[in-house]
Amino acid sequence: MAPKIFFKIKHNNLTSLLGLFLYVFGVASAQLSPDFYNATCPGALPAIENVVRDAVANESRMGASLLRLQFHDCFVNGCDGSVLLDDTPTMKGEKTAPPNNDSLRGFDVIDRIKAEVESLCPSVVSCADIITIAARDSVVALGGPYWTVLLGRRDSTIANFSGTIDIPSPFLNLSGLISAFANKGLSASDLVTLNGAHTVGQTRCTIFRSRIYAENTIDPSYAASLRAICPATGGDDNLAPLDTETPTVFDNDIYKDMMMEMGILHSDQQFYSGGLTDSQVEGYSNNSEAFALDFGYAMIKMANISPLTGTSGQIRLNCRKVN
Repeated sequence: MAPKIFFKIKHNNLTSLLGLFLYVFGVASAQLSPDFYNATCPGALPAIENVVRDAVANESRMGASLLRLQFHDCFVNGCDGSVLLDDTPTMKGEKTAPPNNDSLRGFDVIDRIKAEVESLCPSVVSCADIITIAARDSVVALGGPYWTVLLGRRDSTIANFSGTIDIPSPFLNLSGLISAFANKGLSASDLVTLNGAHTVGQTRCTIFRSRIYAENTIDPSYAASLRAICPATGGDDNLAPLDTETPTVFDNDIYKDMMMEMGILHSDQQFYSGGLTDSQVEGYSNNSEAFALDFGYAMIKMANISPLTGTSGQIRLNCRKVN
């Protein structure tokens, strides 16, 4: 039987127990548990939360960066912490691969978390679990939902540079996005839900340039405002918020942006383009609680893509290198 997870939502600093048991169908290892560290490292989760809260308070964008780490880790060989490994003379890590290079952030925060938990309980808490917990705590720190994470992952001893091709590109059309997520056991509905992560954070000019200069499914005034940030040539690293109104608050505004043709990424606007996902976007734009609940469930599901458990892998002492 698939494990039952008691789910609670923390939203706008209020916690409500919904009394809802969510089933993780076919993706959760029986060796993962929300109580995995209760006996071996009871202080781990509070310690992780404290480091994440401080990091997000210092720079709100860091919350989005830590959340993104889970996506980029889990889509390459599963949720195994491989994204954190540095290059070595015999192994090319994933950090410099095209989807991650000069883009993925938060590694220093993960280092601080690892040092903290190692001081509490050496060789117990995996880097893969740290990524998963930090993603959840980042969403909470930005005002979003709280969900119970399954724990007990172990860390890979190899990275997969070429495997980063599995990370969905922001230039994909809807069919390509659906296919990329289906390859990881995630549905089209999960895809729309998880794209709600773009309600926080920023993106670089080089990622949205073609959208604002070459596409016609974008609000003209919005496109003009973005051209002031992102010239036709140069300024590749200039930043713009993914969410037009509340880029430092985890809410449902990204779906409202899509409905106004103000999705900054080509991939964002695909979810409201006259296709099968339009109704889900409309639903989330009108119901923030439904989005919050679904997002937590989808994050649990994604975090259980091919975890290493039992005696597989290792517990890295330093998240950047194998023991």
